[in-house]
Amino acid sequence: MTDIAATSFFPSKPLGCYGDGGALFTNDDILDECFREFRVHGQAGRNHHRRIGINGRMDSLQAAILLAKLEIFDSEVVARRRLGARYSELIEDAFSDVGTPTPVTTPYVEAHNTSVYAQYTVEVPNRDAVQAAMAERSIPTAVHYPRPLHLQPVFAGLGQEPGSFPAAEEAAERVISLPMHPYLTDEQQLTVIQALKDSVLELL
Repeated sequence: MTDIAATSFFPSKPLGCYGDGGALFTNDDILDECFREFRVHGQAGRNHHRRIGINGRMDSLQAAILLAKLEIFDSEVVARRRLGARYSELIEDAFSDVGTPTPVTTPYVEAHNTSVYAQYTVEVPNRDAVQAAMAERSIPTAVHYPRPLHLQPVFAGLGQEPGSFPAAEEAAERVISLPMHPYLTDEQQLTVIQALKDSVLELL
């Protein structure tokens, strides 16, 4: 789909190592050569530097972990998709008697796409209070990316003030990620959804 694709092997990713790691993918031989040199301080050969590079090598321990995880990756992807779909069904059922619009928005995946649910993230009203209420019920949650890119200090020079991208800003205030990994049991999912329902409804 593109000249360069990238993936992260951060520990929380579906295919994650135990430290930092990642990979680039390309079908372009020239780009491939550049990437390989960038990865080793710009070296085209031992002590022969053609470019300014970095130390981007993955250490052997992380590589060994990833190789072992690759053997079960396909089955974990299947499990994640099943759990993601089940989360959405459980949430729809849990809030079916609340009326419309439902206070919890589930992830939307186009029919021609799939998701491995690196996180299972929903949108809720009163997000911070809901997160606190779920913590009181011993359910861990996470808030990823609570500030949209245009409001990050590094992009202040672009002049995109609050209100420039209202959909992104609203999502950043509402998103919360529920526990997600390929070995969640059906009972654990039910416990999470019950806590979510109780936490949301008590704050409406």
